Amino acid sequence: MKHTKVKDLLNSTTILQEVNAKGWVRTFRNNQFIALNDGSTINNIQCVVDFENTPDETLKRITTGAAISVIGSLVESQGAGQKYEIQVQQLEILGDSDAEKFPMQPKKHSLEFLRENAHLRVRTNAFGAIMRVRSVLAHAVHTYFQEKGFVYVNTPIITGSDAEGAGEMFKVTALPFDNTPRTEEGKVDYKKDFFGKETNLTVSGQLEGETFAMALGQIYTFGPTFRAENSNTSRHLAEFWMIEPEVAFNDLEDNMDLAEDFIQFVIKYVMDKCPEDLKFLEGRLLEEEKSKPQAERSEMALLEKLNFVLENNFKRVSYTEAIDILRNSTPNKKKKFQYIINEWGADLQSEHERYLVEKHFKCPVILFDYPANIKAFYMRLNDNTEPGKETVRAMDILFPGIGEIVGGSQREERYDVLVEKMKALGIDEEELWWYLDTRRFGSAVHSGFGLGFERLVLFVTGMTNIRDVIPFPRTPMNAEF
Repeated sequence: MKHTKVKDLLNSTTILQEVNAKGWVRTFRNNQFIALNDGSTINNIQCVVDFENTPDETLKRITTGAAISVIGSLVESQGAGQKYEIQVQQLEILGDSDAEKFPMQPKKHSLEFLRENAHLRVRTNAFGAIMRVRSVLAHAVHTYFQEKGFVYVNTPIITGSDAEGAGEMFKVTALPFDNTPRTEEGKVDYKKDFFGKETNLTVSGQLEGETFAMALGQIYTFGPTFRAENSNTSRHLAEFWMIEPEVAFNDLEDNMDLAEDFIQFVIKYVMDKCPEDLKFLEGRLLEEEKSKPQAERSEMALLEKLNFVLENNFKRVSYTEAIDILRNSTPNKKKKFQYIINEWGADLQSEHERYLVEKHFKCPVILFDYPANIKAFYMRLNDNTEPGKETVRAMDILFPGIGEIVGGSQREERYDVLVEKMKALGIDEEELWWYLDTRRFGSAVHSGFGLGFERLVLFVTGMTNIRDVIPFPRTPMNAEF
């Protein structure tokens, strides 16, 4: 008999039918009531066992974590809290679970404990909900861009270029470590390596994405990216997923419009598709916040925060205006900020970004026109800026509780200006000859942005640590599983 998902059973319109359900036991009470979950929904279905006519050996094997199959009648439930239950006629243990050793017992576990058991944590309500939301968000990303006629481009994972110019990259090599070939100068001889040159894991698909946008008009990438940045924080991962659209003929204004529309679409999409999971995560967040001091608690509940982003236009503010606001703010004057803002040109930290969003404007904020010397080489230099105060057509989107969620810019389309910027930063023109070709042959204004997918999942689920929104987090000193 073909089994039916728990989600479909709970949404069924016909009862008193014979059904087969398969899943994992969450709890087993009074030798009679099994809470069964198969991952299709946050909700369990109650399976009522006729314990008087079930062998004791079988009853003993119905433990938390065991995989079982039940066949029985779907009936209206007598108990509170569920619409239907299954009156079990046949029960089969598909896979035993030793109750003494199974880590995911039906009790509250710390998030740290769950990270140490990342291979099993998805069997908890919270992580089941997070991963279903993540999956639907990923689908929303593709839905948005595909419906708007964007072409999905798979940019390389292994690359010879550093798109960010920060140098925090993982090297890719097939050379032996115990007998590495060297040049006469004693340096590693990458000509003897697999690719015949130095290669790394990608930090961004942007540069390659730009080349495709200059032929296909509008493209997006959505794939894994890697940063060898030794940041052991709740907001950084060494391996994460990035969404990067690039659009020919879009200026900075168009870029901001696209990013705002995109974010609002995917949040609305997941709110429509995952109401039960989000409601559960909202309750989880409220419980967690009770243990925090009042000052550290969120001003808004999760669903309220998501609606807040949908219902408020993002406030657009120049970097220069933001610096004035921060310089004159109470936490800056009273030295409450960890990083005090004294002058124009400072690189904004998460505390400054969150102050602007949560305290000053009380809505999502798009900052634009940043100082050129704190942004990447490919960003378009603004015309008519005074020497020493050059700005670029960059934009960052700031969100409550998170700070920066999107970084983007209008790209520098002028060949000579781009070459000058690369020279000033010591970026090898020969390494990026192919990138410069897009400025030699049919260059045009174009723009794009990058959105770290995990930061989006973090915001939508209300979780506070980025390690809890990716199946197997990769962080400094941790590549378990």
